[in-house]
Amino acid sequence: MSSSNKREREIAREKYERQQQRRLEQEQARRKRNQIIAAVAGLAVVGGVLAALLINHNANTPVTPVASPTTSASPTHSASASASPSPVALVCPKGPTPTTKHDHWAQAPSGTLDSTKTYTLNLATNCGDVKIQLLQNAAPTTTASEYFLTNKNYYNLSDCFRLTTQGIFVVQCGSPTNNTQNGPGYTVPDENLPASGSNNYPAGTVAMANAGAGTSGSQFFIVYKDTTLPPSYTIWGKVVSGLDVVTKVAGVGVKGGGADGVPAQPFVITKATISETG
Repeated sequence: MSSSNKREREIAREKYERQQQRRLEQEQARRKRNQIIAAVAGLAVVGGVLAALLINHNANTPVTPVASPTTSASPTHSASASASPSPVALVCPKGPTPTTKHDHWAQAPSGTLDSTKTYTLNLATNCGDVKIQLLQNAAPTTTASEYFLTNKNYYNLSDCFRLTTQGIFVVQCGSPTNNTQNGPGYTVPDENLPASGSNNYPAGTVAMANAGAGTSGSQFFIVYKDTTLPPSYTIWGKVVSGLDVVTKVAGVGVKGGGADGVPAQPFVITKATISETG
């Protein structure tokens, strides 16, 4: 074999090895790129959910991830299937029209509630009474604020404007504009945060909504079914009577369908009062 032929074969082999190495590197890069895309897509889903719940920093909206509704098979198209859906069967009397609250305060009320007394917040609604025992020893600043707002009639004629029915199970109330927006003008620090874990917000829990750490104001949510959330929402009360009222509202579902939105059954706090014993 001539030296020229041997050199040509060596050049050909080196070229082949370079091609194989390049293909291997391209395949590794492709796999890495796909892994990154998958990771980013996963973060985008979570981030999209959180962003949707963090639209307004001043909204005091609970940062609560909501599971996507389960996909079901499409129904067979027919004349009856394409007709307008039947009206939702409501389960409560018609409530009064919620009003906008214009009162704002520069700072949260000072002082705390008597640690030896039992305080009960009664929410009279068009669907029935909901009674909440305040946990003033575990959340002293928050319960003092709730006591203050209640006695200022802040929650009277107030809409419970949000219901979630998949992933988390809460009814949210307390917006002065009845639509997730705004608060009383001040914020209170986070208190009595639960540990991370399954069902760390059990049924009957009453907690503050927020738009991030230390931004609780007037909006709160009532958990009507065991729920797992990030440990970011101050627990300040527990329902001692009327959880069935909240469950009844939740059973009607979200207006227009879906898993997160305005309750199909209007749920209005007609009057909020606090009683104390001990």
